[in-house]
Amino acid sequence: MSICQICKKNTAVIYTTRIENNETVSEGICLKCAFDMNIGGLEPLFKKSGINEENIDQIQNRMNSVLEQMGDTNPFEMFKSFMDSDASNEFSFMLEGLNFDDLNDFDIDDSDDREDSENLEVDIENQSKTDSDNKSSSLMAATIDSSIGADQEGTGADSQSSNSRNTRRRTRRNKFLDQFGTNLTEKAKHGEIDRIIGRDEELNRVIQILNRRTKNNPALIGEPGVGKTAIAEGLAVKIISKEVPAKLLDKQVYQLDMTTMVAGTQFRGQFESRMKGVVEDAKKDGNVILVIDELHNIMGAGDAEGAMNAANILKPALAKGDVSVIGSTTLDEYRRFIEKDSALERRFQKVIIDEPTQAEAIEILNGVRDYYEKHHFVTYTGAAIRAAVQLSARYIHERYLPDKAIDVIDEAGSRVNLDNDLLVEQKELQDRLAELNDAVATSYEQLIETSDEEKSLELYEKDAELRSEQLKVNRRLKEVTELLKPVQIGVNEIAEVVEMWTGIPVQQITEAETEKLLHLEERLHERIIGQEDAVNAVSRAIRRKRAGFGSVNKPPSFFFVGPTGVGKTELVKALAETLFEEKDSLVRLDMSEFTEPHTVSKLIGSPPGYVGYDDGGQLTEKTRRRPYSVVLFDEIEKAHPDIYNILLQILDDGRLTDSQGRVINFENTVIIMTSNAGTTLKAHSIGFGDDGHVAMESRVQTAMQEIFRPEFLNRIDEIVIFKELTKTEIRQIVDLMLKEVEADVKGHSMVITVTDAARDALAKEGYNPKYGARPLRKAIQRKIEDPLADKLLAGDFDNTKEIIVTWDAEQQFIISANSGSNTENSGDDSEN
Repeated sequence: MSICQICKKNTAVIYTTRIENNETVSEGICLKCAFDMNIGGLEPLFKKSGINEENIDQIQNRMNSVLEQMGDTNPFEMFKSFMDSDASNEFSFMLEGLNFDDLNDFDIDDSDDREDSENLEVDIENQSKTDSDNKSSSLMAATIDSSIGADQEGTGADSQSSNSRNTRRRTRRNKFLDQFGTNLTEKAKHGEIDRIIGRDEELNRVIQILNRRTKNNPALIGEPGVGKTAIAEGLAVKIISKEVPAKLLDKQVYQLDMTTMVAGTQFRGQFESRMKGVVEDAKKDGNVILVIDELHNIMGAGDAEGAMNAANILKPALAKGDVSVIGSTTLDEYRRFIEKDSALERRFQKVIIDEPTQAEAIEILNGVRDYYEKHHFVTYTGAAIRAAVQLSARYIHERYLPDKAIDVIDEAGSRVNLDNDLLVEQKELQDRLAELNDAVATSYEQLIETSDEEKSLELYEKDAELRSEQLKVNRRLKEVTELLKPVQIGVNEIAEVVEMWTGIPVQQITEAETEKLLHLEERLHERIIGQEDAVNAVSRAIRRKRAGFGSVNKPPSFFFVGPTGVGKTELVKALAETLFEEKDSLVRLDMSEFTEPHTVSKLIGSPPGYVGYDDGGQLTEKTRRRPYSVVLFDEIEKAHPDIYNILLQILDDGRLTDSQGRVINFENTVIIMTSNAGTTLKAHSIGFGDDGHVAMESRVQTAMQEIFRPEFLNRIDEIVIFKELTKTEIRQIVDLMLKEVEADVKGHSMVITVTDAARDALAKEGYNPKYGARPLRKAIQRKIEDPLADKLLAGDFDNTKEIIVTWDAEQQFIISANSGSNTENSGDDSEN
């Protein structure tokens, strides 16, 4: 028995903990000193129990005498024993109802002593041994009775107090469980849990483990969203419906909230007190099954200097079989945290929860669809349910069935009613009708109670107005309800949601898209001159993929090989903009930046412990954010050979694992690689003919076999060799590039006309067999755009509507205003 460290004479019954010089200091305090110090959390208790400055000394003296009789018994038990005496029965109720976890200034763990203290039954007559004691007891009882408004006399009051105490003890039986957990069995009893579809095998395995004598603790292990928590809820439903063995019929399933248990635990011992209280509640009840979601969190919950975490508190109870626990966690977290603690792991029995098949997921969605139909006021067709499962399984890769499919139908239901004015009006009418019903009831009561004739007349008028409005609102509500029909959700609505999530056009092919795909070659040739083989090969592959032929996972892949400046990169850009109508849909990687072995990490992300680990890779992050895109590996022959190993699984399975272990899906991309391998020999003339092209093909094949391994080349769908451009094609490219100049001039409210002679001159000057069509852009800038910019800035064409570019006899470009304009013609000799 410890002495109060403040007054040094009374017995300590309250223990406080504080931090002093970075050390934890605990001290015991008597009741009177605690009252004088105004310890936070105790003041409401003292006030409600009638303890004040006038009677605190008398109460303390009475407590001292009781404590002397108790000897070396636990001080907390002694304090409660005193409060159970005839002098202070009601104060014991206040003590029992006190939530010690809310008292941040002190730390009391009553879980060990609660059972013994609850069994103490104090006989008031036996306690009243002396007249002085009786007098003191009567005075204390009178003080407390007046403070709480009680009016009790003799043994009748004592009997009533005893019955009340027993009732309170029964309601307090699972104090910690009720505070930090949710009773799933009660929720199931009231129909607050959605029905569980499937998972019979897993649920039976859980019941089998729970029915064991020891180590009856299932650990549900599976990926997020596969239905681990639903199995615990399904157990509660089976218990209510009497579909479990006899030993489990009376079980109560409590789902613990570990976050709430940790919240607010400022001092050492507070979390242990809560956790131990939960365990003791479960042990004393004897029919409690604890459900701990995210089981791995118990390994760190409550960790502090000198404190035990939740796992260590649970181990003894789990080993003895006093408490049954259902834990759920992912396979990675189980391996990372639980398996490392072999003492904890052996107390759990693993139950693997696999992702359901598509057929099982469809069955699950059909089972829960009515909940979502009622919530969103919609109906889902059978095709919509199947589409939600199939499309989410194919296009949403970082989540799992059935969770992602349920989310799809949920959002589809939400989306179709965003602008439903009738639903809004119905809700407003229902709210207004409820207000009117209350107002009419109140008005009727006032009419009955009033006797004033004039006031009655006013109330009659008010009542008539309310009832009139009530009829109108009720009539309009019926009209709106009749007009309001559930919106039917089909495949297209589901596809729109999936497309919104992923950016992948998964809706049924429309007429506009059909037209675009069938005429893809024509659209590409609007930007690509020549290269018929390349354009046709790409177009055929895109149509096959969009129509659903070939391997689902393998993306279309091409290897574009040819001299520089023949349109390889331009075809890739044109394809991205034509298919996706967005320039951002092209993921371009210049492989000259990946010449060293360590640059592999730039593609998939840095390994753990290196700078940039959290940033992700250039390839994986861009593709993860835009899974429907064209991925261009430009000049791939310049990359380090280790890069090719990374590309093997992309070309074969359409997937790549990044440095953080995430699987990135490439099945909806188009993979294109470009190279100049084997095309570096100089051509003797423009368009050297079929013989020259055959020779180049031979050189390309030889060069590629020297640079790339066979397993890499065999995974590519088609190797397309680009031909050198002919004179005719060069001339067409000039026309194409001049359209951009015409568009720029049009912005100045003018038009520009370039004569055929000038175009021919540009084609001749701008083409070099070694560099292809690339010099054309520079020639147009130097011969057309630069002189034109000077004249526009000088104001030479201020009043001109048309500008003409010609090629004169002296082989010079002449830029002048149309003879019909107000500005005098002017010439400009540009550099040859």
